[in-house]
Amino acid sequence: MPPSRRELLAALACAALTGCQASGGGGTGAGATAPVRPAGSGASAPGTSAPAAPDGSTIDGSTPDAPATDGPPGSADPPPGAASRAGAVARADLVSRYGQAEPTSWGFDGPGVLSRLAADDGAIALTFDACGGPQGNGYDEALIGFLRERRVPATLFLNSRWIDANPPVFRALAADPLFEIANHGTRHCPLSVSGRSAYDIPGTRDVGEVVDEITGNRAKLTELLGHPPRFFRSGTAYLDDVAARIVSDLGEHFAGFTVNGDGGATFTAGQVHDAVTAAGPGAIVLAHMNHPAAGTAAGIATAVPRLLDEGRRFVRLSDAAP
Repeated sequence: MPPSRRELLAALACAALTGCQASGGGGTGAGATAPVRPAGSGASAPGTSAPAAPDGSTIDGSTPDAPATDGPPGSADPPPGAASRAGAVARADLVSRYGQAEPTSWGFDGPGVLSRLAADDGAIALTFDACGGPQGNGYDEALIGFLRERRVPATLFLNSRWIDANPPVFRALAADPLFEIANHGTRHCPLSVSGRSAYDIPGTRDVGEVVDEITGNRAKLTELLGHPPRFFRSGTAYLDDVAARIVSDLGEHFAGFTVNGDGGATFTAGQVHDAVTAAGPGAIVLAHMNHPAAGTAAGIATAVPRLLDEGRRFVRLSDAAP
């Protein structure tokens, strides 16, 4: 008999505490397609050309790391130990449950995706991605410095590669109660059970790789923070409906967005200002903290005071979400 959902979550938490989850492979897979931006999925700015991925993938120019093994996706045996065995059982249960499921959607939405806050009191959530990789390991010190100076809370979605490249910065951010640390994946992949791609970034190839993309960085964050993250956002923010259900089964909330605040770190400061000041009550704003040369910091620095003057307040996702 397969384990219950309660047993599944307990097993994953145990495995995450030891950092034993294996990371999945990469690859484009059959049927990779160019994405179509859903209507109303984020703010656009005048004067921009082809849309950039909301998480900055087109600037990063990097692809997910190569598979860790030469075998089929997720074929590596877990290391010995009770926690590893528990994690393997949980992974196997999800593969069994969803392995034959056919996705019916692909984009920024899906079952359980949080794209707007439930609060109706004028709250706005600023969220900043750090995508990692050869062109994505930077740190926007001016942006974080402004948030600290104005005491503006935010949720920071950190990729495993960015954490590895910035350990002192990570420790300082994690120790600051102004910020909530969230999961931006292990290899920064679009979350697909069938190998679909977004913005030429290869997605996960199957259910096992979806699990690995979530739990690899979840294990790292759990070990570093002392508790698991509550929120997850995939590379490019793309996912299919089957992957969305897997995120929920693993005990995390997939965080989408209401407003694309910096166009994948391609907007000028003025465009960032216009996009962010247009955010209404309950909006989740997606922007970036790993491209210090972009217009994000300067645009946020002018947009936030305007919104505060209009009576808006800023919250972390956990302050206003389930």
